[in-house]
This record gives sequence, C-alpha cells and structure tokens, in this order.
Amino acid sequence: MPDSQTLGLLVAAMFAGIICFRLYTVLGRRTGHEPPPQVAPAPQAGTALQQAPVPAPSSGGLLDIQLADRNFDTPKFLAGARQAYERIVTAFAGGDREVLRPLLAPDVFAAFDAGITARTAPASPFVKLHDARIVGASLHGRIAEITLSFNAEFASGTIVDVWTFERILDSADPNWTLVATTADLPE
Repeated sequence: MPDSQTLGLLVAAMFAGIICFRLYTVLGRRTGHEPPPQVAPAPQAGTALQQAPVPAPSSGGLLDIQLADRNFDTPKFLAGARQAYERIVTAFAGGDREVLRPLLAPDVFAAFDAGITARTAPASPFVKLHDARIVGASLHGRIAEITLSFNAEFASGTIVDVWTFERILDSADPNWTLVATTADLPE
C-alpha cells in the first residue's frame, strides 16, 4: 500500500494535469494557420457617418490605463463622458463659455469660442444622445487618452462626433478634459 505522501503527490499531479488540460482547451494554441482577420469594407462616398463601421477600441490601451490607474472603471468613464458630451453641446448651443472653459483644453476652448462668436443663427438644440462608445485608447507615459464616438440627435438631425478626452493620471483632479474633436472615426 502506498504511503500518504505518494498518494498526495499523485492527487496533486492529477489536479495539475486537469488544470493544464482545461487551460489548453480554453486558450488553445497558435499554429500559424489561423485565418486572417476580416477587414470591413470602406464606406462608399456619400455614405452617412452614422453608418460607418466603428472600430473596436484598443484593448491594450484600455488595459494599460487600468493598470496605470487602479481607480479607472470603463462603465463609470463612459457614463461621465456621456454627461460631459451633453453639458458641452448644451453649453455650446447656449454660448455659455464659463461652463465650457473647465471642460475643454485651451486650444479646443478657443475653437469653441470662435464658433460661438462666428455664429449668426441660433445653434441647433440638442435632443438626445443615442450612443457613446470607446473607439480608441492609449497611454503616453502618465497621460491617458480615450477617443469616443457619440451618436447624437439634434433638432437639425443625427450626427456622429468623435471626441478625445485626456487625463494626467498623477493629477489630483479626477476629471477628463476634451482635447480634440472631429467627425471622422479613427483608422
């Protein structure tokens, strides 16, 4: 009859074998014969922006941000970005520079200020934000940058805005600042 140490060793070896087998079946292995990733066709000229395919966010970028800032929470960030979008477009439509100033980087504020000054007709009122999704993320040293695509409805129609928010992770201020805006989705 085997002694208890040998029996314990056999049980531990079986347990390790089962775990290794389960990891292999879940993770698989690369053989070099995987099919190439599918590339979405480019939108045709004249296609509305909201119909353009939205690229998946860089999971590496979000992961880098989460590792650098243990308090970063993607759903919480998205909720805050949705609120910021609504505040910014409402303040822009109302010409409220004092609300805009702390939310925008200086060069973005200058562009919004010039837009308010040059406006000859009232801005189209904001109606509803339909969707907000992360389309890119990166970490440059201690500066986190996240790009979002907003699909919003205004009185004049539905538009897609692509905004980039930035935050210095070492800063005591937990707020993100709008550093860039465009209507083009990142490549």
